[in-house]
Amino acid sequence: MSFENSIKKHLEKIDLDIRKKTDGYSRFMDQKVTPDVLRFVSECILVQTNKNKGVVFSAPGIEHSQYFIKNVAREFSKPVPGEKSTSSEYDKWPAQIIQTLRFAQIIKEKGKLDRAVGYIVIRPELLEQISLGSQYAYTFLFHYITKLLNDSGFHKYIERYRDYYLNGILDKTHFNELKKHFENFIIGHTNIKGKYEPSRIFPKIFNVLASEYRIPGSVSGRMSKFPFMTSDLVYNRVNFRDKKKPKSVSRQKQNELVVARQNPVQRINASKKRIKELHPQSEIQDQWSIGEATQIHHIFPENEFPQLADRLENLIRLTPTQHNTKAHPSNKTSIIDREYQCLCLLEKSHSIEESIKKGEFDYSRESFIGVVNTGLKIKLTYNLSFNQIRTAIKKAYRN
Repeated sequence: MSFENSIKKHLEKIDLDIRKKTDGYSRFMDQKVTPDVLRFVSECILVQTNKNKGVVFSAPGIEHSQYFIKNVAREFSKPVPGEKSTSSEYDKWPAQIIQTLRFAQIIKEKGKLDRAVGYIVIRPELLEQISLGSQYAYTFLFHYITKLLNDSGFHKYIERYRDYYLNGILDKTHFNELKKHFENFIIGHTNIKGKYEPSRIFPKIFNVLASEYRIPGSVSGRMSKFPFMTSDLVYNRVNFRDKKKPKSVSRQKQNELVVARQNPVQRINASKKRIKELHPQSEIQDQWSIGEATQIHHIFPENEFPQLADRLENLIRLTPTQHNTKAHPSNKTSIIDREYQCLCLLEKSHSIEESIKKGEFDYSRESFIGVVNTGLKIKLTYNLSFNQIRTAIKKAYRN
């Protein structure tokens, strides 16, 4: 069984409705809970317990362990723990990660250890997978957050926001409404009072979903100008808008990266480049696939669906013959062959499915469903399997 299926099966057995929980459940996520920090602290727990389910550990014990001290500075390019300037930052890492793992029932509370709360690992096989890489930690966080918000009756607000984006009508008002709903929800159903804490937790929860769904996320309390990416989630990410530019990045490169993220044309070009990197040959292997696949085709045309123009799920690599005689008959880019468009969607679904199975993060099944819904003007639910998606696509083109 894949790690993703193992996590989903584990979470299915747990009721994560925070409306039913006692005080303290407000810390199901927190400011330091990012894929890279989650992965690292999970590894520290495994080292501290020697992967033994019966060994009790604590947050201070992890923070002061030699393994944590030795590796945190190296992995995150931070000052060595113990300095006064870093003590208020590092002491939150193990504690906040531990709370998330506890609520997900990967670990559980077990008495006291040196006057601190003690814990034991109850699902070491899942914790070990999380520790293997940030992509596994990300997979865990996405399914954990999704399950929790669904159980708690809040996910409908995320879905509404996503639909606004996919329909091309999303604006900052919708973002502010979502954020307000979240703040009220947390204040109304946890022991957190006031807007400060919910506003800090919101991006850590929302941006994981924004990354998976390829929709604008939250940056500095505002809606991002671009769909969120998995790389934006990491704790130690480079902020190219920061005046304190990393020494390893030239000023020219810094400016190029800022422009690339804000300029629609450059975002589209960057997406096309990524498609070429992911697929060395045509994604459709038919009689016209002979030769170098030099063309990146918009399945749903850019002029009709500008909101889909830079979406990887709407781009497919083709040969010139496929592009200029099949996708666009007689090389007329204003014309789309519906039969070949259907084939492009079906083959793209296979490309996406295979990429996800490999553990890559370029594509999203939910984002592909959004592309299909927008392009075909239908309303598929976002929990469909790839086989169900393909069946729905075929049905749409028969009508």
